[in-house]
Amino acid sequence: MKKDHNQLNWLMVSLIAFNMVWGLGNVVNNYSTQGISVIVSWILILAIYFIPYALIVGQLGSTFKESGGGVSEWVEKTSTKRLAYFAAWTYWVVHIPYLAQKPQRILISLGWVLQGNDKFVSGLSIQWVVILCLIIFGIFLYLSTKGLMTLKVIGGLAGSAMLIMSFLFVLLAVGVPFINPGMQFATQHMEQVSTYIPNFDFSYFTTISLLVFAVGGAEKISPYVNQTRNPAREFPKGMIVMAIMVGLSAILGSLAMGMLFDSGHIPEDLMRNGAFQAFQILGKHWGVGNVLVIIYALTDMIGQIAALAFSIDAPLQILLHNADDEYIPSWLRKRSKKGVLTNGYLLTGILVSLLIVVPLFGIQEIDGLVKWMTNLNSVVMPMRYLWVFFAYIMLNRAWKKYKDAEYKMTKSPKLGFIIGAWCFLFTAFACILGMVPKVDFKVDPVAWQFSLLTNILTPLVLIALGIILPWIARREKKKV
Repeated sequence: MKKDHNQLNWLMVSLIAFNMVWGLGNVVNNYSTQGISVIVSWILILAIYFIPYALIVGQLGSTFKESGGGVSEWVEKTSTKRLAYFAAWTYWVVHIPYLAQKPQRILISLGWVLQGNDKFVSGLSIQWVVILCLIIFGIFLYLSTKGLMTLKVIGGLAGSAMLIMSFLFVLLAVGVPFINPGMQFATQHMEQVSTYIPNFDFSYFTTISLLVFAVGGAEKISPYVNQTRNPAREFPKGMIVMAIMVGLSAILGSLAMGMLFDSGHIPEDLMRNGAFQAFQILGKHWGVGNVLVIIYALTDMIGQIAALAFSIDAPLQILLHNADDEYIPSWLRKRSKKGVLTNGYLLTGILVSLLIVVPLFGIQEIDGLVKWMTNLNSVVMPMRYLWVFFAYIMLNRAWKKYKDAEYKMTKSPKLGFIIGAWCFLFTAFACILGMVPKVDFKVDPVAWQFSLLTNILTPLVLIALGIILPWIARREKKKV
């Protein structure tokens, strides 16, 4: 077989990248905070942030072809081993809030699968939600130590099915006016441009972190850079096509949400139930009842289960696979006879369980819990993107050493430095402003104070743990 048959073209790259980056939840979450004006926000974020982000990943991946460790290896090759450790630690630790959220999503999807509505979760007290989430997480934490390759394969299929459902959502929503010309759009004045212009006030800028969170994760694409037939031409073309696909999905998906949900009176439970309710409404319009919502809920539940299992193990393996004893203590690197990172799983279990339990001290209902956890993830998860931009900044500082890469976003190291610095500062800006609670202080001052405190303390505590470990490792080496 010829070599070209084993390599990817731009279309394959764009589809793989799209599968890694995008999901219907991104549309629902951002519509719930900005309404129909999020369409302009999507256009802006794609132009000034996402496209350069994806192309930066392309250049880093092309420059460091043999780096299987991804971001941490990029940082090590462009700076120091100490900073590479912090990059690897950040990549792992930002998954703690992500893991804490997954049991909630599984529970919500399960309720829709069983009953075709949200009554199952809505009828639970916050205490019972926390208990059930702990049980779900505990089960999959244990199963992850046994290996879950079958579940991960099923999860991959579920991920592809979720993409199909995302496309189907847009097609079905756009098609409704053709089968029902008398349909009244939920959002008024959708034909007027003024309806889509955001109000660029302080409250608006506190929601940018959710947009950054939605389009982040492009660094996962890096292993595919040099599997393309012509990296200098095919990969950036694939990234641009992927960006167009993301943009169309975001814009058309938000338009569909505007047709189904009033942008001026967004339901309190939209972040929790929006995707399910949307398919339920579309099912009625198309005369198929609850079939669509059951299929979506089942697909979502399987995908969430697989994501939980995979995200317990994969980031931990990346952190501890070739862990340096100068930064990681031996007790954390310890493996069982079967190669299981016993204490790594234990540390994961403790941190995630604490984050699942913490809401008992400040949140009283499920919608507040979903909003808080989603917002916390939008503050913490983008912290790992900072290391991508840091590596790119350092790459441009050492331009002569790495000038022979097959693909370069720009031929000017000064321009590259400026673009990297812009993306770094924009991400940091979004994370910091994202800490501001999305709860109305006058309506629920306790939840507002709780959200602000946890949004600030969580990233600080997670970073502090990463600082403490090298100190423990040094003490351990001195004793030896």
